[in-house]
Amino acid sequence: MSHEAPRRYLIAYDIPDDKRRVRIAKKLEEYGDRAQYSVFIVDGRPAKILRLRAALELLIERDVDSLLFCDLGAAPRATTLDFIGCRRWITSDGPAVV
Repeated sequence: MSHEAPRRYLIAYDIPDDKRRVRIAKKLEEYGDRAQYSVFIVDGRPAKILRLRAALELLIERDVDSLLFCDLGAAPRATTLDFIGCRRWITSDGPAVV
């Protein structure tokens, strides 16, 4: 088990194919929170982020699809995000038990 501190990532995608876009969104929903239509916030240790990247790489077509991973730093950092208008709920302060 990794002892490295979790980091917060902003992950955005540009996927022109509807079926692939839905698969990418569903995979990202398994790992994090949707902040905008094609933007997700994912908190995780390096191993979790590597698993997510590997899973997404299997779903995309590299010649037409684009995924952007932005490392926002130590998680959770809710103060890093600021919304104008309708605010999306982003997980903060550790894991949520449902």
